[in-house]
Amino acid sequence: MKIICVGRNYADHIEELNNERPEAPVIFMKPETAVPRPVEDFYHPDFSEDIHHEVEIVVKINKVGKNIEEKFAHKYYDEIGIGIDFTARDLQSKLKAKGLPWELAKAFNGSAPVSEFVPKDQFADVQNIAFKLDVNGETRQEGNTNMMLYKIDYLISFVSQYFLLKKGDLLFTGTPKGVAAVKIGDTLKLSIEGKEMLVVNVK
Repeated sequence: MKIICVGRNYADHIEELNNERPEAPVIFMKPETAVPRPVEDFYHPDFSEDIHHEVEIVVKINKVGKNIEEKFAHKYYDEIGIGIDFTARDLQSKLKAKGLPWELAKAFNGSAPVSEFVPKDQFADVQNIAFKLDVNGETRQEGNTNMMLYKIDYLISFVSQYFLLKKGDLLFTGTPKGVAAVKIGDTLKLSIEGKEMLVVNVK
């Protein structure tokens, strides 16, 4: 199982970080060790003083595919979930300034907690799904998949040109604005269409 992540896929998030709008999807990877066990808390790593939450809709790939045409991409997933792309922002900034890869800031242990998955046919339109993240009872991030610069089916088609997709692979589809630092003691609650899907405690 591999975790494929999309950066800069919501315009408001691009603006809040003063990033350049991409001409193609920004793709990076996380190892399977980034997904904690379901009952495992998130342990704030010692190597960073600025870990940010980034809430994202997550798609689970259901079969093997490569060079997938966009019009057929919907056949390669049938479940939707929600997760967090935890990012060591201070470390990422240092790496980016030197033109170096982001993995140390993005792919560390436990950096991709993800909820259980639900059938996508529960939603009238996968490109109109509301989701949010609350921290200690306060809403920090709200988004809707209709705000994506690159839609889910396009992302699957794009990624499949470079990586063979396999059953169980996860696609993190990008985060809206509102990213912010977490601290020890925080409780993060993630929901889709008002339904709580995942609770993450920061230890």
